[in-house]
Amino acid sequence: MILEECKAPVYELKTAVDEIWGRLDPDTIREKIAEKEDFSASPGFWNDQKKAEKTMAELKSLKARIEPWSVLRTQIADLEALYELAEESGDDSLVPEIEQGLKASRERFEKLNILNLLSDEVDRNGAWLSIHAGAGGTEACDWAQMLARMYVRWAERRGLKIDTVDILEADGGIKSVTYQITGEYAFGYLKGESGVHRLVRISPFDANARRHTSFTSVHAFPILDDTIEVDIRPEDLRVDTYRAGGAGGQHVNKTDSAVRFTHLPTGIVVACQSERSQIMNRQTAMNILKARLYEYYKEKKEQENQKFSAEKKDISWGNQIRSYVFQPYTMVKDLRTRHETGNIQAVMDGDLDPFMEAWLNSKWKGLPLEGDDEDL
Repeated sequence: MILEECKAPVYELKTAVDEIWGRLDPDTIREKIAEKEDFSASPGFWNDQKKAEKTMAELKSLKARIEPWSVLRTQIADLEALYELAEESGDDSLVPEIEQGLKASRERFEKLNILNLLSDEVDRNGAWLSIHAGAGGTEACDWAQMLARMYVRWAERRGLKIDTVDILEADGGIKSVTYQITGEYAFGYLKGESGVHRLVRISPFDANARRHTSFTSVHAFPILDDTIEVDIRPEDLRVDTYRAGGAGGQHVNKTDSAVRFTHLPTGIVVACQSERSQIMNRQTAMNILKARLYEYYKEKKEQENQKFSAEKKDISWGNQIRSYVFQPYTMVKDLRTRHETGNIQAVMDGDLDPFMEAWLNSKWKGLPLEGDDEDL
């Protein structure tokens, strides 16, 4: 690259960063930071520890929104100054330094751009992930198990911890499973996975080798921390206990340790059977219920057309968000963003980041997230 060729990349990157900086509304964020810093410095701030911790968490979140971008803007300003110096002096020897600075700034920009898309209140939290097989018997249960493996692999690739909270096994696969996925931004990435996932393949369970279409729903909701309160009245809950499933013989569960909560006003049902202790299963189930209710009331408040859970939709044709085609060709296509790949094996092994990032970018840009392809 010669000096003149450096000009366009430098100013294009500067324009992109300035555009996002303007969207962030840094002046308003700085005002909020100043208000919370003044409040945190007031006498008796730590007398109410719960409120203080919430304030400090909000302060940390606000600073994380603009400080990295401020540093990047400074780096690009230095890069622009270096280019202008080289241009005035006609010194091509500065081109390698400019190229190096461009590469580093682009990498930082791409990383920050994704994190900037994860700026909602609970995006940084862990996630509960539920998978439910649709109608279709063994074929649908096998598809649910394949999706479960895909998300486990995705979590492992990102270094996230994943635990099974509740599972209902079935012939050939699973009827439903709920995972607890802990780690930074787990929910932020997974929230776009909520919806119906469609599989098209020649079924291994069909003796006539016919092509089958199966449906499974996925629902992600955030693990809430102590800074977010969700009130649940005891009279609104129905509590059922039952024996947890598992291995037989000496391992058989002889007590009613599994717990199921039904929230009567909303009809939300959650269950947990992963622990031997009913007390621990109750606590986990309550945490899941609070997270479900948080999502429910948040979306109800925003008056969105879709309700809180993709599971409320029919797990059937016409409601899918993504199609996975194994035969007669291989393709995974997101029907909201139109992002697609022919490497279906990589996707089933957990390579989901391109789909997640495409969805986040579409949400950020305000693009429509609707669509269906009858041919898939």
